[in-house]
Amino acid sequence: MRTKITENMKQAMKDKDSRRLSTVRLINAAIQERDIALRGKGKDKADDEEVLDILTKMVKQREESSKMYREGNRPELEAQELEEMDIIREFLPTQLTPEESEAAVSEAISETGAESLRDMGKVMGILKERYRGQLDMGVVGGLVKGKLGG
Repeated sequence: MRTKITENMKQAMKDKDSRRLSTVRLINAAIQERDIALRGKGKDKADDEEVLDILTKMVKQREESSKMYREGNRPELEAQELEEMDIIREFLPTQLTPEESEAAVSEAISETGAESLRDMGKVMGILKERYRGQLDMGVVGGLVKGKLGG
């Protein structure tokens, strides 16, 4: 995953694509920041799963920012956030469709034997482990609650 990010940065430099270059540099900086934090905990560097978590968080931040800019009537800043979000999503696995998400939730519930909201943590744990970067956990949380009677 790191290789793909580095290659993308080099290509953006060659193409003189300033938006892509700055976004990929932000991704790289966030990964390096995580690497430094992990060194303090005795781990060498962030693995691909942690990189996916970083990218997912970056997308979520841009979604929130674009919403604020839209509400604040700042279309140029909203467009910038949306463009960055699209670039970051290129490094994430393909998102599951609503139907696939629903099926994944049902499968996780039956697999864990979940019967009530108290079992929600087990279900969410399985979903996060299996579908890291492919599901919006906020949306999935609502699905799980609905199916568990919340």
